[in-house]
Amino acid sequence: MNYRMGSVKYLTDRVAIVTASTKGIGFAIAKRLGMDGASVVVSSRKQKNVDEAVTALKHEGVDCAGVVAHVGIDDDRRKLIDFALERYGKLDILVSNAAVNPTYGDLMDATDSQWDKLLNVNVKSAFQLSQLSIPHLEKSNNGNIVFVSSIAGYSPMDGLGAYSIMKTALLGVNKALSQNLAHKNIRVNAIAPGVIRTDFSELLRSDGPGKIDPERFITLGRYGEADECASAVSFLVSDGASYMSGEVIGVNGGMQARI
Repeated sequence: MNYRMGSVKYLTDRVAIVTASTKGIGFAIAKRLGMDGASVVVSSRKQKNVDEAVTALKHEGVDCAGVVAHVGIDDDRRKLIDFALERYGKLDILVSNAAVNPTYGDLMDATDSQWDKLLNVNVKSAFQLSQLSIPHLEKSNNGNIVFVSSIAGYSPMDGLGAYSIMKTALLGVNKALSQNLAHKNIRVNAIAPGVIRTDFSELLRSDGPGKIDPERFITLGRYGEADECASAVSFLVSDGASYMSGEVIGVNGGMQARI
């Protein structure tokens, strides 16, 4: 399932940062952008994961580098931007993928500390990292920010009420930033994945009360793959999407999505 815009590496000479990019959707995005010609900076909270991801990407021929960074920490956000600039000299693309979900169950049972963690990582840090990247993206003729939201941002999922609220807020950040940054020639868009086959979604795919049966709830009758999310991101940051900003591409197999 590798959609390619011809055989040309249409992201050549562009530099991308992808957060939380050593596994799952983030890794697939980093790989796809790299295969399409971009130089990619990957990040994670653990050095081991960073090292393994960089090795795997280089094996695929991707020009990449990695750094340990927790996007919820201001110093680490600055370190991530500085690392990209020191390594590649510029920044053209920011993909904000990092997210956490410390609570599952009744929305009313979410604690203050869980709310704080969700808001800090899933919404606030995504905005703050964007703020840090803007002066550098503005210098690019192809400045792009892509947020990884979720179908849960449109239609809250049982057991994931607090997480769903944060993903709805991220859609708001996407729209507001797209309007704010238009005059700086920076496009801002998002994807809203459905149930993608990653470790993060295991609870939704495993037998139990939280399982989303693909044959009952997903129009295409199957779970999605991380590569399919990566294809959407690669398109959004390409010249093929040059007249798109403030938009959200649903990558969800046809699941119902309303806001």
